[in-house]
Amino acid sequence: MKRITTFFVLILVATATAAFTFTALDKEGDGYKIGDYATDFSLKNVDGKMVSLSNYPDAKGYIVVFTCNHCPYAKMYEDRIIDLANKYTPLGYPLIAINPNNPEVQPQDSFENMVKRARIREYSFPYVIDAKQDIYPQYGAKATPHVFVLQKTDKGNQVKYMGAIDDNYRDVDGVETKFVENAINSLMEGREVEVTTTKAIGCSIKV
Repeated sequence: MKRITTFFVLILVATATAAFTFTALDKEGDGYKIGDYATDFSLKNVDGKMVSLSNYPDAKGYIVVFTCNHCPYAKMYEDRIIDLANKYTPLGYPLIAINPNNPEVQPQDSFENMVKRARIREYSFPYVIDAKQDIYPQYGAKATPHVFVLQKTDKGNQVKYMGAIDDNYRDVDGVETKFVENAINSLMEGREVEVTTTKAIGCSIKV
């Protein structure tokens, strides 16, 4: 009887493990894929105003960056995010930074601290909060920072690149491949993006 009971317990454990693994793998597949069209959003900026992609009618595309205050990776990439905004916004690719984190889990990422950070670093781009945490799952953002490059088309804003900013988060001088810049440059020149997806290296999103 004991052997039979143990056998059924093992079956239940194996079944539960398989179900968990399937769910986890399925969750990893959520979000936009290359070629999908991103829906617009309306999120609160640090200046108190609501920001949407549609606020930029003359844009050729967008750089959407999921980032935050506290994450060491986000801090290491902060200057590069600022540089991307300064370089490509005038060229028709405005950058919008989105904080996807729950401030109750990570207080450093509260809206008030976002306002302070943007003021101290003199952000020239919107820094908005995904207060309901319903935008980052649409995109499939997994970490901070996680970048999505969109191109405006007649059908909508098409996802052309997603992943890391470049290949060296530790040292800007050691960067060999600038993924985001290469993607945008290709789009501006009318070419297909060669590297469309890379792994975003950063902190997990706090839910």
